[in-house]
Amino acid sequence: KKILVIDLDPQGNATTGLGLSNVEQSDQTIYGILNGTVSISEVIKRTKFKNLDLITSNVDLSGLEVETAGDNERAFILKTKLTAYLNGSGASYDYILIDCPPSLSLLTVMALVSSNSLLVPLQTEFFALEGLTQLIKTIERIKVNLNPKLEIQGILLTMYDHVYQLTREVDEEVREFFGDIVFDTVIPRDISVAESASHGQPVLEYAPRSPGTRGYIELGMEILEHV
Repeated sequence: KKILVIDLDPQGNATTGLGLSNVEQSDQTIYGILNGTVSISEVIKRTKFKNLDLITSNVDLSGLEVETAGDNERAFILKTKLTAYLNGSGASYDYILIDCPPSLSLLTVMALVSSNSLLVPLQTEFFALEGLTQLIKTIERIKVNLNPKLEIQGILLTMYDHVYQLTREVDEEVREFFGDIVFDTVIPRDISVAESASHGQPVLEYAPRSPGTRGYIELGMEILEHV
């Protein structure tokens, strides 16, 4: 599959996690696209992984919300840019993955307006459940007002450790409440996942035999089956 990843998080974790720099000039990142400085075709970068392209991010993106405060259509900026690029360039991607910041900010709303489906990683902790409730409310509002096509692809339980009772309780509660939209696959708590990010590598490359890698491979297979 040919994939484009858009890093829409000012922290730039998807950027560094794929081995690229998150301290580039702003006009070479997603920020440059959203503020109108450059076009999408000018900033797409090849990663060292076959069929995987990336639009990078950096900390300047955090100022976008203030800069676009007077724009009534600001929630549609990313969607407009993406649609124009895909219709005008002949680019062909099987999937476009947008990595969002861990908050319900303008950037997250932009991503939800632009997307067909949403994958929700959920740490198996109590406070994560509260955050999920807020996210579901936001999704419903966006479906009504901005993007009726948006659906939840699935909820993914991460940092899963079956030894802890809390993990099992969160698992049971989420599956009871959300049913089939919770992925069967869970991502186990695995130090290799954290280490791989610090080395600028996906865990599949950094520790191909680790439990985390097995979890993400199973997740990929499950997503392909659903799609």
